[in-house]
Amino acid sequence: MDLDPEDVFKDEEYDPDNEFFQQNEGSKEYVVYLVDASPKMFSTTCPGNDQKDETHFHSTVSCIAESLKTQIINRSYDEVAICFFNTREKKNLQDLNGVFVFNVAEREQLDRPTARLIKEFDCIEESFIREIGSQNGIVPGSRENSLYNALWVAQALLRKGSIKTADKRILLFTNEDDPFGGLQDAAKKDMTRTTLQRAKDAQDLGISIELLPLSRPDSEFNVSVFYADLIGFNGQDLAQFTQSASQKLEDMKDQLRKRMFTKRVIRKIKFHIADGLSIELNTYALIRPTVPGAITWLDSVTNHPLKIERSLICEDTGALIQERPKLFQPYRNENVKFSPDEIADIKRISPGRLCLLGFKPLSCLKDYYNLRPSTFVYPSDQEVVGSTSVFIALHRSMLQHKRFAVAFYGAASHPQLVALVAQDEVTSAGAQVEPPGMHMIYLPYSDDIRDEEEIFPDTEDDAPRADEDQIQKAAALIKRIYVKDFSTLQFANPALQRHYAVLQALALEEDDIPETVDETAPDEEGLARPAVVKSIEEFKLSVYGDNYDEESDNLGKEKAGEASRKRKAIAENAAKDYDWGKLAEKGQLNNLTVAALKNYLTANNLPVSGKKEALISRILTHMGK
Repeated sequence: MDLDPEDVFKDEEYDPDNEFFQQNEGSKEYVVYLVDASPKMFSTTCPGNDQKDETHFHSTVSCIAESLKTQIINRSYDEVAICFFNTREKKNLQDLNGVFVFNVAEREQLDRPTARLIKEFDCIEESFIREIGSQNGIVPGSRENSLYNALWVAQALLRKGSIKTADKRILLFTNEDDPFGGLQDAAKKDMTRTTLQRAKDAQDLGISIELLPLSRPDSEFNVSVFYADLIGFNGQDLAQFTQSASQKLEDMKDQLRKRMFTKRVIRKIKFHIADGLSIELNTYALIRPTVPGAITWLDSVTNHPLKIERSLICEDTGALIQERPKLFQPYRNENVKFSPDEIADIKRISPGRLCLLGFKPLSCLKDYYNLRPSTFVYPSDQEVVGSTSVFIALHRSMLQHKRFAVAFYGAASHPQLVALVAQDEVTSAGAQVEPPGMHMIYLPYSDDIRDEEEIFPDTEDDAPRADEDQIQKAAALIKRIYVKDFSTLQFANPALQRHYAVLQALALEEDDIPETVDETAPDEEGLARPAVVKSIEEFKLSVYGDNYDEESDNLGKEKAGEASRKRKAIAENAAKDYDWGKLAEKGQLNNLTVAALKNYLTANNLPVSGKKEALISRILTHMGK
């Protein structure tokens, strides 16, 4: 094959070992929403978001619907099922009474959420009593146990897949803390025993059961009556759950999002500590940038994703080449052939594991060594039994002696030294704020660090310096506009929120696009406070003086902006050569060059950074497509 030999050994831009890109089967989730549909769920009311009373059933349905809308965009590969218990009608593969599995056509009972599922589930309350019905499934004199049946059905739904490749969870919504409270002693003990055993059987299969309780206005939900034994709470866990369960009902939606947005394992690595001693670690990405999803090409008729296949055809005979092609490198007038597997072995500098080299004081670890987001590591006994015990011993010793570990991380494409910094558990009001574990910080090479003089060699004498008065005025201004308890998690990306709102409207065929609030916009009301205005004026006076003419300064900026306006005019003229609306409707924007796409973005004052897919997504968002 006629290939550039230098490209054979070039690292690919897409690195499958990179945690930014890796998203495999092991990060999937199978979730069953188990919703109590007893009459008490329809009769109990609570204040809603608009301060109007709404039933617990309505709150639960709207909560799950909002979660599915978020999931269909962010984690569409996860699979869900919706199951009601304490129902008049039954619909499940086991043909058990009092359990109704909600689903729509052309979809398995446990499958990815679809637009049709969300639309029909969002309106289910209108027809629920008429078509499905509500009744108490556990009554005196009857052997029927609807909660037992519901757990059985949910467990059967979660038989799909393996616990090694997916997380399996049951989210249980109810406002009844004692489901067997109306039974006599013997019947109550028997049903309690069988139900707890059913829950234990599910947990032994790797299925976690989580409770989202709804408190009634006249009494708090008492977890210790029954559900503490079903879920397996005891001691401190029960106290922490009781505290979180006492929160208001309007917080339940956030509670659900926290449960659904769990940290996923990026990959599993072996940590070699000494000869003959290795443990298994799970790695997690705590903070990563959020970007719009990649474009997926769909069939115009079936709307199903297209699968790309590549075939190699011989230029001489036109026949399909069955064998994998071989690459070559010219050497001394000969072509040395390499198979793709051999090329992969050559690129693999070291095995992908972590090797301990030694320890150093924490004072040796500088802040500027952290060149990229760190990775959080936590032990796992899934394949190497005893990993947790060894990790805890090492973790405690590092905290006690204030040391960090230096290790060699043999990533396939970019091996480097890393620092393992132990982090102790942080709790607040009985709840965990920071988990115990270690942060893996990627250390720089020597040529990654530059001295300031090396970067700016000629600006030492010319750089302006602030005097003491200017520093004090700036400090006073910062103190006035300081935001207490600031966190980046308080602010959503407005561009992404708009992007998701447009996608939601298109997927659910909604007439109106949901409004998005730009939380990053300046707080004009706060900046207009007299104390803040005074601090701003004092700072301007100390920096620019009494004779500062703001209009003339703006005039100078206008002259500097003439070049950018000329560039924008050129871009506007170039953008007129295309019918952008027609190209967007036919999905032909991908046929244009990057330069043409940037002309449209420049003409509409939009950012021009990013790859071609990001540019197309930005154009479609701007056009409301």
